[in-house]
Amino acid sequence: MRNLPQVKMGIIAVSRDCFPMALSESRRKAVVAAYNGEIYECPTVVESEIHMQQALAEVKAAGCNSLVVYLGNFGPETAETLLAKYFDGPVMYVAAAEETGSNLIQGRGDAYCGMLNASYNLKLRNLKAYIPEYPVGTAQEVADMIAEFVPIARAIIGLNNLKVISFGPRPQDFLACNAPIKQLYNLGIEIEENSELDLFEAFNKHANDPRIPDVVKDMEAELGEGNLKPEILPKLAQYELTLLDWIEAHKGSREYVAIAGKCWPAFQTQFGFVPCYVNSRLTAMGIPVSCEVDIYGAVSEFIGTVISEDAVTLLDINNSVPADMYEEEIKGKFEYTLKDTFMGFHCGNTPSKKLSFCAMKYQMIMARALPEEVTQGTLEGDIAPGNITFFRLQSTSDAKLRAYIAEGEVLPVATRSFGAIGVFAIPEMGRFYRHVLIEKNYPHHGAVAFGNFGKTLYEVFKYIGVEVDEIGYNQPKGVRYPTENPFHN
Repeated sequence: MRNLPQVKMGIIAVSRDCFPMALSESRRKAVVAAYNGEIYECPTVVESEIHMQQALAEVKAAGCNSLVVYLGNFGPETAETLLAKYFDGPVMYVAAAEETGSNLIQGRGDAYCGMLNASYNLKLRNLKAYIPEYPVGTAQEVADMIAEFVPIARAIIGLNNLKVISFGPRPQDFLACNAPIKQLYNLGIEIEENSELDLFEAFNKHANDPRIPDVVKDMEAELGEGNLKPEILPKLAQYELTLLDWIEAHKGSREYVAIAGKCWPAFQTQFGFVPCYVNSRLTAMGIPVSCEVDIYGAVSEFIGTVISEDAVTLLDINNSVPADMYEEEIKGKFEYTLKDTFMGFHCGNTPSKKLSFCAMKYQMIMARALPEEVTQGTLEGDIAPGNITFFRLQSTSDAKLRAYIAEGEVLPVATRSFGAIGVFAIPEMGRFYRHVLIEKNYPHHGAVAFGNFGKTLYEVFKYIGVEVDEIGYNQPKGVRYPTENPFHN
């Protein structure tokens, strides 16, 4: 996949001047030896601000874009937290556990205590850093913490270098995905908003592009027997090249891009197709494309992509599962109630590799009001069963960041419907739907990552500044939501 950051991790050990520096140094070496991955071991152990400057110069020269500050002993409060202030990238703080009861005099580091002061000093300086759930460990445990930090760091690096390119205003009567973009600027994300007319002009300039036949061949190979609309592929290939060329010409100083695209109501009649399949192909490349100019949806997709290093999709939290279908296909086979289930749907933007089967078709909903021939271009199929994480980053109307995360699965149940669609099951979904999605005014679009990534997403959302009480999740049975009626029938 393209469009993904590469993490170059560095580790700096710190030492308080009244503790043996050799203790931090030897413990750092043990962590590096235990770590199963590439990491730059900074030779300078930080005892003072001068050491801090020297160590930062060393990790910068090594090309590090993320950093582990390792308290091998108690650690110097000022110097160790200034590392986070002056390092340009995500930072994690971890501490060494004591190794043996037979060496608790000269071999005792007190990093358990030092971590408290480090966290206090980070707060005093209003500095962001990742601190694991239990940040004190042996060399192997700290190495495992670093491995968990990598996808978090990748997401932060990506967001700090992201541009969202949008096309067109949101469709009429489609206020749900409209949210203030101020918070995205606060996160360091750039936004480029364009007219549909700009995109249409660029598309027309790509007519007869000599690269079109090769893209068509690639589409044919991907679709296989599902290539039911071969006549539309040249136009779709022309559109794909238009978007890819636009990205290269417009990403400017940014390294990574996501797109918030327009798809109705005038897109079909003017372009002569719907963009769903092309959106799915770019998403599979690592360039998320949201529908209906959903800017926060595009950012959510990007976060899921860089965390999972895999394609994501954006779906409507769409319709309930009919009771008869639940009785026939789900009850007694899976441990979910009817209210735990729902159907996630979008017209055809889910990458083919995430579908059990796929076919190129027309957009049935749009074709109810338009000629069928201008609605071709959707990729239909049931979403492949397996674990998923449904999530979204969103701004409120008064520009406050909030997010939700819910882990669940796509069930191996035929949907009997159209579009890119799946039967989803999330424990206690009914209560989550009412007391998070509805109560917190989330729009109907949710990003879907294929796998369980809730733990990492939660830490990313915290790191970028979402208050913990604004991160919603599906409460287990018996744990009441603040807005939930305590009086049950």
